[in-house]
Amino acid sequence: MLVDLSSFSPALLATIGAIVLIAVLLSFWAIWHAFWRQFPSQQEKMIWLAVAVFIPFIGGIIYLLFGKNRGRRLES
Repeated sequence: MLVDLSSFSPALLATIGAIVLIAVLLSFWAIWHAFWRQFPSQQEKMIWLAVAVFIPFIGGIIYLLFGKNRGRRLES
C-alpha cells in the first residue's frame, strides 16, 4: 500500500527528512570513526563496524554512546 505524500504537510516532511538525514550521517560517521581507531582487539573493531553497517539508524547512536571512547587514534 503506497502512501500519498501530498497528504502530509511540508513541515512534517522536512522534519522527517532531517531526522533521517541526521541518522544516516551519524551511521556514516560511526563507520568512519571506527575504521580509523585502534581498539583493544581486531574483533571488537569488526563488531563496532558491523553494528554501524547492519543496524543503520540505531547503530550509529549505539556506537556514539558505547563505542566511541573504546578506541584510540591510530598512530601514523
